[in-house]
Amino acid sequence: MIHLHGKLFESRSTLDPKLVYPIKGWQLNLGDKCVRGSQLRPNIVWFGEPVPMMEQAMEETLCADIFLVVGTSLVVYPAAGLVDLVPDEAPIFVVDPNLPYMRPRPNLHLIEEKASTGMVKVAELLREKHR
Repeated sequence: MIHLHGKLFESRSTLDPKLVYPIKGWQLNLGDKCVRGSQLRPNIVWFGEPVPMMEQAMEETLCADIFLVVGTSLVVYPAAGLVDLVPDEAPIFVVDPNLPYMRPRPNLHLIEEKASTGMVKVAELLREKHR
């Protein structure tokens, strides 16, 4: 699993993105600083910022056995383009209550549900396949 757009419950230094900390409590405040003295920010990718895990995600996608897309509109690039790199023989499971349009392809499973119930269905489908 790759947290392509970061982790909301982590913070990182605005000076050195390699300095990562858990967010204590429920919020990150102005004045919360890293050990080097710079302001902390959520450890997520904002719109317009580069996606630091994109190259690794592309490499993993090209050799994926199974590809899961959970809770996304698949309209924001470059991440939305990953589904086009999935090998034809690998099943793709898309779980979202508002399914995005996807070009038809073999092994595409569209599950129109929220993640909590849709992932149960993914697990059931995978179990059935491997019986």
